[in-house]
Amino acid sequence: MDDRATETGAATGGVNTLLRLEGLTLFAGMVMLYWAWDGSWLVFALLFFVPDLSFLAYLADARSGAMVYNAAHSYMAPVTLLTLGFGLASPLTLSIALIWLAHIGIDRALGYGLKYSAGFGFTHLGRIGRKEV
Repeated sequence: MDDRATETGAATGGVNTLLRLEGLTLFAGMVMLYWAWDGSWLVFALLFFVPDLSFLAYLADARSGAMVYNAAHSYMAPVTLLTLGFGLASPLTLSIALIWLAHIGIDRALGYGLKYSAGFGFTHLGRIGRKEV
């Protein structure tokens, strides 16, 4: 086992690459579904970065920030919305879910993983941001 993974709790090597490729696949898949769904690209543009408002919770403290960020960047809520959108035949609900999942996918592809309470830069995909010297 990689010592860095033990120290940071982050995926490394091939596992990290696989997780990031999964994110890219999710992003591409959701964008293609949104296109096939013929969703409004204005709505897509307006809602794409909404999950990033969860950053504001870091103003309280790192623990709260991580909890709120992770809630906004996990698959649970958007997959629930996706299911409801299909089940209730609700175009707006379905659109929101597809956009939300696309956002999560591109974040994962770029290495922005779920956060640890140690701080914003500590993620399950590794350390992000400037390294301390």
